[in-house]
This record gives sequence, structure tokens and C-alpha cells, in this order.
Amino acid sequence: MSLARRLIAAGFSDLEKGERFLAARELEGLDQDRLFAGLHLAASPDTALQSLVRLIEKHPQLRDLAAAEPEASEPMYRVLGASEALGEFLIRHPEHLEAFEVRASPEPLPADPGRLRAALLQSVGADPRAARPVAAVTGVDAYAALRTAYRRGLVDLAVKDLCAADPLDFLPSVGGELADLAAAAIEAALAVSRAEAAEQHSAADVADVGLAVIGMGKCGARELNYISDVDVIYVVDPGSLEDAHANTIGTALASGISRAISSVAREPGLWEVDANLRPEGKSGPLVRTLASHETYYARWAESWEFQALLKARCIAGDAALGRAYEEAVAPLIWSSAGREGFVESVQAMRRRVTEHIPAAEEQRQIKLGRGGLRDVEFTVQLLQLVHGKADESLRRRDTTSAIAALSAGGYIGRSDAAAFDNAYRYLRLLEHRIQLFQLRRTHLMPVAEPALRSLAKAVLGPFSNERPSPDSLLSAWQRTKRSVRELHERIFYRPLLNTAAKLSSEDAKLTPEAAQGRLAALGYRDPQGAMRHIEALTGGVSRRAALQRQLLPILLDWLAEGVDPDAGLLAFRRVSEALGTTHWYLGLLRDSNAAAERLCHMLSNSRLIADLLEVSPESVAWLGQDKDLVPVGFEAQWQEITAKMSRHADPESAMRLIRLIRRREILRIAIADSAGLLDQEQVGTALADTDRAAVLGALRVAEGIVSAGGPLKTTVLVVAMGRQGGREIGYGSDADVMYVHRALPGFSEAEAQEQAARIVAKISNLLTQPLKPAIMAERVLQMDADLRPEGKNGAMVRSLDSFAEYYRRWSLIWEAQALLRARPMAGDDALAADFVKLIDPIRYPESVSEQDVREIRRIKARVESERLPRGADPARHLKLGRGGLSDVEWLVQLLQLQHAGKHPELRTPSTLEALAAAAELGLLDSSDAGLLAEAWRLASRIRSANVIWNGKASDLLPSSRRDLEAVARWCGYEPGHAAALEEDYLRVSRRARAVFERVFYGH
Repeated sequence: MSLARRLIAAGFSDLEKGERFLAARELEGLDQDRLFAGLHLAASPDTALQSLVRLIEKHPQLRDLAAAEPEASEPMYRVLGASEALGEFLIRHPEHLEAFEVRASPEPLPADPGRLRAALLQSVGADPRAARPVAAVTGVDAYAALRTAYRRGLVDLAVKDLCAADPLDFLPSVGGELADLAAAAIEAALAVSRAEAAEQHSAADVADVGLAVIGMGKCGARELNYISDVDVIYVVDPGSLEDAHANTIGTALASGISRAISSVAREPGLWEVDANLRPEGKSGPLVRTLASHETYYARWAESWEFQALLKARCIAGDAALGRAYEEAVAPLIWSSAGREGFVESVQAMRRRVTEHIPAAEEQRQIKLGRGGLRDVEFTVQLLQLVHGKADESLRRRDTTSAIAALSAGGYIGRSDAAAFDNAYRYLRLLEHRIQLFQLRRTHLMPVAEPALRSLAKAVLGPFSNERPSPDSLLSAWQRTKRSVRELHERIFYRPLLNTAAKLSSEDAKLTPEAAQGRLAALGYRDPQGAMRHIEALTGGVSRRAALQRQLLPILLDWLAEGVDPDAGLLAFRRVSEALGTTHWYLGLLRDSNAAAERLCHMLSNSRLIADLLEVSPESVAWLGQDKDLVPVGFEAQWQEITAKMSRHADPESAMRLIRLIRRREILRIAIADSAGLLDQEQVGTALADTDRAAVLGALRVAEGIVSAGGPLKTTVLVVAMGRQGGREIGYGSDADVMYVHRALPGFSEAEAQEQAARIVAKISNLLTQPLKPAIMAERVLQMDADLRPEGKNGAMVRSLDSFAEYYRRWSLIWEAQALLRARPMAGDDALAADFVKLIDPIRYPESVSEQDVREIRRIKARVESERLPRGADPARHLKLGRGGLSDVEWLVQLLQLQHAGKHPELRTPSTLEALAAAAELGLLDSSDAGLLAEAWRLASRIRSANVIWNGKASDLLPSSRRDLEAVARWCGYEPGHAAALEEDYLRVSRRARAVFERVFYGH
């Protein structure tokens, strides 16, 4: 066989470099068959060969081991092929090559923690038997000795890990030994720190101060990675010293530990010692007494801090002090599930699983992201916290033991527990092998093909001779990630369903109390009610119940992600019951993840959508395809209304159909908005089209009623005003209108006026009066004609000539301002054109007097002082408050009055279009215009979100944290970022107000 083919068979990636190193003088005379037999064992034969040549150069005696039988050389080849970093360490310290002079064991035993501690302490000249060991050497010499001894322990462990017959089975032992090795290093670092502190303080005082190092996270749980930050908390015992002096010494000792472990020295640092989980985090003191810790946890700690303490374990220093700390915090950990804010803390913990992952890394994450290690850890820890208060068998620190305990206690089904445990071990094994190669802290799957090929080999046990392809590795990883997500949902919810449906099953089944505790921890405020809904959905032996039992684990999880999962679950039950055995419904949920997720998120985040779906459950079918969520335009709606009116001559039937169409289209728009398919301007336009179709339908029905008693004597026009005229309405908007009529030939003005008044009165009644049976969940369209000439004191409807006379003789500047947003909405097209022709010179004058400008400013100031509701915070009122909708609209309308006569670009009823035109014309600084547009959009969005969330219109930025969270999510903020919405609105509205005052008032 040619050399190239031998290299390929052995798994080399770089044949040219492989041939070059094989020809190195250090390998001259070695048995090539033995050499290749050894290299074949290496995950990366390229790396093993290069490290071997460099090691033989430093230590020629290694040639004997390189050419030995594979049984003898296996540890060396496996380590050098799996870890370039350990190869570099041995090149620096060839005296530790003796680590390879062992026989590989298929079932290795973990190292004794006491032996590791003694070895690391002796490396710095400290006595392991001393109550508080003190090193004989300090400074860089001590740091180098400590780090060298630690890495020698790492080589010993790597030999066992890489030669173990079943790497997955041995994995917990690896994590435990890595944690013990880290603890021994910290113990030795503390001994060095004591010696160094004695150079700055009295040796007797240093000896009097006790320090316990509490391991947190993976180190505390004895499931550490090959390279990871070691999270710690420091507890100090002052002994006979004053607390302040003892804390000073304790801080010096803690700082010295970090210095010995990770400061710059000739032997590279090991890892970071991270004390940020201590009380008050980075802002708090580095060390505290036990009493200070107890006071903090009793009075100020947040829920997440108790969850972090789940892993707390004394790893170094004063063992008795450490045990006292563990005993003090244990009751707090297991009662934390009942604390206020626990659910919010859990939800925040869930978000941290995928938060802040750079887009370029998202698909490569082994630890974070969907189906990663954090998913497993989150699931297990939450179940421990929920059920561990009553069941002490669940109080385990490490993940694999906790999974076993949850299964033994019946909280997880046996098969699910086995699959979850296996997936966790596989992901951890990937993480270990990736980190071991260069001893770098990373959780990313490599992308280079040679690295993937080496990793695929490295995760196999020593009895496997195959070299899997990179694709097979990636496929196995993706399968594991999918399995983790599926198991996460099954493990959380399947036992609840087994309990609710009273199934006889070997799978996990919870007591009612345990089931309710689990639901409460997931955010359900009424766990008993939630269990009743689950029972109703899953009980029985019907196909529908069976499908619900299959679907509910994931649906309950999605519902729990909403702000109000209880309301979401109730709405889901009602929708499911309404649709009954409809063939497409459960099939849609089963076969379309997007549709099911959309439904759950909408039901638990929007009372408006939930209410509408409960009475229009057939609309769930839209969720399957985005094309069904495209808003229906005015022409299509009017065509449908016309067709239905032709088949239903009686007014009540016709209006029922018109109002049902409007309700249906509002729901379609809200769902499309929720799905992110519409922007704010598109929502306003779509809602305006829907209102226009309904008003035109009501006008035609009203004309039909009136004409039943005689001929039509006039034509009526409905003119939209305000935000309705600007097509900028939200879900809670009324319809501001004016009514215009013109007598038909042959009829007097008096006859026409009397009939027009009857038609107009009918329009409002037809749109608002209750029908029998009632239209459930309808948002009735209220018609508001207060902007008509003379306001509430004026006639409800006027003829076109009357409008012309009024505007010629008596109109005030505020009425011209109101006309800026006038737009014909429904009625006769010719009359609409004539009305627009009439009002254009009034609303777009050639010039505006200074007196009129002063009057507009006076009215605005009066509106601010008189119309703001008593007790309302001006900073939080979206319409009339500081920098709110009114400020932006009045400023834009003043510019239109002043300049639209000369600049046709400003002649639009749309606030945003006029704002953009003003900036384009240089009437407003572009940055000011951008700020005003941002404030207007955000206030409008919040206003609509208030209606979407609770079904009620409100002009206030919510103060309730829960309401604010719901509104923030609708406005596009990530879960848990309600405060960011509040800060953004208060900031942008404050800045918008400053622009308004400068431009509008000239301040």
C-alpha cells in the first residue's frame, strides 16, 4: 500500500504535511506498522503525529513508546490526537510524559478527591493535613507549580476519558473529576494566597481568618467542563478579629486565589474564577460573613439567586464554615418556588436559554439555543424546584442524578428520562471533546471539515474502528437537538395529561398537588382551573381526546410563553369545543406547527383576538396560510355586502350580515398584525376600509328604510374626520364624521333636510343598536359627529349649500383645522367631489393670519389643561399627554394651514404623509420630523395594543407590570422587556414635546 493510501486509511486530512512529518529524523528507524497502528487510534492523526515528533525531539526516550504495541501506546496516541493543548503542555513539561506509562482501562475509576487535593497542595509546598494550609512558595513560581500540577491531573483524566469503553457512561465521572481537580487547584491557590497575604498583614491575623469557597454552577454540581469559568461565592469567618479587618483580609485571600489561577505567568492561566453570583453581584463585596449572607438572602435576594444556589457546594477552604453555609441556604432553595416573582424568574431563565446568541453562532450552538444543553438543564432544574420542596429525593446537584431521581419519583416517565439522560450526555460529550482539543472555552460546533472529522471519531469509544463522516456527525447532533425539544415538552406536560385524563399508564403520572405546582411554576395563575380545562380536553376515549393528548404538551408550553396562559387555555378549550369534531381543526394543529404556535400565542396574549375567535372559531383555518390573512380591500368587502343585501331585504338581516363582515375582518386584521404580516400604516388602512364598507352598507340600508315610505328626496354623504379621515385608526377607534346632503331635483330644501336627518339618525342606530340574537364580541362602531359646524349645538346634517354659507360667514380657524383630515367615506360620488372642492380653499388657505395662529395655540393650550383626565399623568397619556398624538398632529396641522396653500405636497389627511412632506420641503428639520414620527407611531401602537390585550380602549401607557408586558410584546419588544418600552416611550415623547414646543409655540 502506498504511503498516501496508508495516510488516508489512518484518517489524515493533510497528506502533504503528514508525509513530511513521517520523514522527520525523530522517527527514523521506527516500525511503520506500529506507528500507523497507534496513529489509527487518534481522533486527529495529523495532530498526534505533529505533537509526537515535537515530543521526541524534547524527550528521545519516547521513541520506545511510539513503536510499542498498541496496548501500551494507546493512551499516548489517543491523548495527542484529541488534545493539541495537552500536547503543548507535555512539550513544555516532558517530565510528565510518565502519564502515558499506564495501561488503558475500559472501565476506569475516578481519582480520589482527597488525593487530588493533596497533590495540588504539595505542588506549592503546603501541608494537606493542616487545618488551613499555607504554601511554602509564592508569586510566579507558585502559580507555575500549581498550574503544572493541575494540567498533569488533566492529562491523567484525559487518558481515562479517551480510553473508556463507553464515553457516555463515563461522562458523569469526567465532570466530577474535573470539578474535584478545579477544587484542588482553588485549595492550593488559597494556600498560596494565605502566604502572600501574610506579607501584607499580620501572619497571626491571616491565620485567624477562615474562608470557605462555595462552588456554584457546574463546579458545585460536579459536572464541570474541560475548560470553563468556575463560579464561586466566598464566605469569611472573622475569628477573633473585627469584621471590617477580617473582610479586608478575606478580600485579599479571594483576590489572591484568582491571581494564582489566572494571572499572566510563564505557565498559562487555567480558567477564570468568577464571583459574580455573589450577593449584589459585581456591586457587592467580594467576601461576606455567613451572617451577612443570611441577612441578604432573607431580605433582598431575588428568585433567580435561590435557583443558582441549587448547585452550591463547598469546594475549598474551611469545610465546617462551608457546611454551615450549605445548611443555611438549603431551606431557601426549596421554598423558592413559593416566592413572589418565581414564575417571572423562571420565564426569564427560559429566555436566557436563547438570548444574546449572535446570529452567526445560532446554528452552531451546543449549549444555548433550541435543543441545547441549557434546555435540558432548565427543564430538570425547574422540575426539581417545583417538586423538591415536598420530595427530598430530588435534591440533587448534578443533572444526570437529578434526571434519575425525577424518574424514580414518577415525575418523568422512564423512557423519557432515559432518552433525556442520553441526549444530555451526548451533548456534553460533544462539548468536552471540542474543548479538550485546544482547552478553550467554546460551545460551538466546528465548521472546518478536518475538525468535524476528528470530532466524529473522538466521540466514539475505543472499540470502534470506523471514522464517521462529518455529515453523519451533524445528522446525529441535529437528531439529538430535535429529541431534546420534543422531550422538553413531553416531560413538562405529559404527566399533567396522564393525571388529568386519568390514564392507566406506565408513564409518569403526578398527584393533583404536584400537577398544580408544576402549572403554577410555568405561569398559570389558577392551576386548579387549568387542570379542569386539561381534563375537559383530554378525557375520554374519543379520537378528539386522543389527538388533544398528543398535541397538548407542546400547546401548553406555547401558551405558557404568553402573558396570560390561563385565559389562553380557557380560550383554547372554548375554540376546541366549538369546532368539535371538525375534521380540519385538530389536523391543522397537528400538521402545522406555525398555525398551532400562532394560535397559542394569540390566545394567551390578546383578549380581543381570543374573544373574537371564540365566537368565530372557523377563522382558525386562516392560521394555516398567510394568504388567508391578507386584509380584504374595500371593493371586495363592498361587493360581498352588496351580494348579501340583495338576498336579505329586511334591514335587520342585512345589518346583521354587514356587522358580522366587519367583525370578521377586524379579526383577520388583528391576526395578521399579531403574525407580523402588517405594519402599522397597513393596519390603519385595513381597519379604515372595513369601517368604510360597514358605514356605506348602513347608509344604503337606512336609505332603503326611509324610501319604503316614499321616494328618496336627497343624497347623503358621510365624511370621515380625524384619524378616520387620515385612515390612521386603531382597534379601539370611533368614527369621527360629518354628514352632508343635497336635495334631489323636484324636492324642496326643507323636505330634503327632514329626510336627510332621518337617514343620518338611522345610520348611527343601525351600526350600534343591539340585535337579536346579539352579535357576540362585536366592537360596535360609534359614530361621532362633534366636529360638524357649531359642534354639538349645530345641525346633525347640512346641505352642501348650507356648508358653503356657514364656512363663508362664520367658520372659525379650528374648523378649518378639523377639515384638514376630512375625506369622503360613503355616499354619492358627485356630492363627495363637490364637497372636497368646497372645503379645499378653506383648509388650504393662501395664508393664515398671526391672529389665527395665536388662536390655534390658545385652543391647544386649553385642550391640554381642560381635557386631560383628572389625575392622569401627562407623561403617560398617549393622546393628550406630553409628546403624545395630539402634540404631533396639532404641529403638523399648523404647518399645513400655513403652507399647504402654496405646497400641494402637504394636502393630505394623513399625519405621517404630511410630516414627511414638511421635512422634504424644509419646513421641519428631518431629524425633528423623524422623532415626531417615531413618537406618533409608538403612541398609536401602544393605544392599539391596549385594546388588543384586554379588549378595552385606553389612552394611557399601562402602569401595571403585567399590562405593560402584554403591550410591550404587541409593540415588538422581547418578553421581559416591558421596562424598555416604558423607558423608550417616556424618552421619545419627552424629546417630541421639546420639538413641539420649539416649533409650535416658538419657544
